[in-house]
Amino acid sequence: MNQKKTRRPTQKGRSRGPHSATTAFSQDSSQPTFAIVGRPNVGKSTLFNRLTGTRRSIVGDEPGITRDRIYGEVEWEGKTARLVDTGGIVPDDEALIPSEIYRQAKVGIEEAQAIVMVVDGRTELAAPDLELSRILLRSGKPLFLAVNKIDTEALDAGAENFRQLGIHNLIAISAEHGHNIGDLLDEVFAVLKFPTEEEEEQKPFEEEPEEGSEEKAQSLHRTHGEYEQHETRIAIIGRPNVGKSTLLNAVTGTSRAIVSPIAGTTRDAVDEVIEYKDKTLRIIDTAGIRRKGKTHEMAEKLSVIMSRRHLEAADVSLLMIDATEGVTASDATIGGYAHESGRSVVIVVNKWDLVTTNRTDGKPAADRKVFEEQLRYHLKYLNYAPVVFLSAAAAIERAEKGQESRDIQHLLDTAIRVAEERRKRVSTGQMNRFLEQIDFQRAGVPLSKKMRIFYMTQAAVAPPTFVLFTDRDVKLHFSFERFLENQIRASFGFEGSPIWFKIKPRNKKNED
Repeated sequence: MNQKKTRRPTQKGRSRGPHSATTAFSQDSSQPTFAIVGRPNVGKSTLFNRLTGTRRSIVGDEPGITRDRIYGEVEWEGKTARLVDTGGIVPDDEALIPSEIYRQAKVGIEEAQAIVMVVDGRTELAAPDLELSRILLRSGKPLFLAVNKIDTEALDAGAENFRQLGIHNLIAISAEHGHNIGDLLDEVFAVLKFPTEEEEEQKPFEEEPEEGSEEKAQSLHRTHGEYEQHETRIAIIGRPNVGKSTLLNAVTGTSRAIVSPIAGTTRDAVDEVIEYKDKTLRIIDTAGIRRKGKTHEMAEKLSVIMSRRHLEAADVSLLMIDATEGVTASDATIGGYAHESGRSVVIVVNKWDLVTTNRTDGKPAADRKVFEEQLRYHLKYLNYAPVVFLSAAAAIERAEKGQESRDIQHLLDTAIRVAEERRKRVSTGQMNRFLEQIDFQRAGVPLSKKMRIFYMTQAAVAPPTFVLFTDRDVKLHFSFERFLENQIRASFGFEGSPIWFKIKPRNKKNED
């Protein structure tokens, strides 16, 4: 078999975690971009995942799964390019979601240097294919036709039927099995404009810290979460239709995510990198999470799974609450996911203007203090999380008028502060002095669960984790744990972050 046809692209920097391939809207202009386009259900997301070496885009048999633009990196023959996966395009469809998908796809097409149009090689040519090819040919950009689902070389000849689309560069491929993927990348990378060696040399050079230097030592991974952070990952989580995509657009100042009144519009996680006060923030809009019994379509179930994964890879989670509906059982469940995974939490009460200044039901304006008290009552386990009240839609309106939104600035300041708190380290000496000042008799622990703490040390950060060296091998009683956590927060802070405890008894019970 031709070796070139079976070569696979490699993902750049795979060890960096689940977001390593999702450099959404990276500001690095040296990376050329190419886009994947096509009508629904032709295999665009499968091809995207194949080229990036990830499972970034949700794949399924249902048409129209991908809606927003999804970005990734493709490395081929020593060069790296940016790839954008677009939603299925149906030209002239005036329905809300298809028209928004088309708008998002056009943004991806405009920023791309080359375009790969994907068609289903096992079906007949459809009118949307002909219309889309005419639109893409008018762009004047290098255009490639990937006839997908051609699983073997014996079927390659059948792909020639698609030449009537008028696209000269035709490659028969199988995104699922990797057939002719190398040929496709050879042709695409040949037309992309990569920076020359002279341009690379003109980039500012940063010297590598010397071995043994303090700067080098600080960058080494010492404990969980304790390393030099180049960006802070902030995941927006919540029920469907609470305004997560609107908040992403408000924070980034773009129309990055599709917004509609239809619950469940977002399926793939959409992320955007912004610079704020010399900090690099990756804002991740996740799909709305709902109970398993409420998810029916396979795409929706996969969206929920992916949302949980993106949450667990984030530093800070913004738990969005709809002010018009108050705190629901689903909100409490989703907040529990963030709490149990050790993510820092900021509670965001969205649509606050609809229950205050813009209230239309004739009722008096909501009181912020009363609302927060009710919120704290229902989310007792998140008593450490700061609360921010805002209206994402109103922030976008102010931005369109050239006005700044203090609410959005306050939210970002809070998220940065919480991210720093989760990485705070307290020395063992400080902890021992802290223990000497605490009256543990006030903890109200049953006699069978009482223990003596000889000393205590912080073993890790992100989340802050403390090891208690005790005289007994008993499980930490919940009232004692809550008492100790409150005392630690009063002395050292750790705002927005859960605190974990581990017991290490001096005289461990024999198990024989």
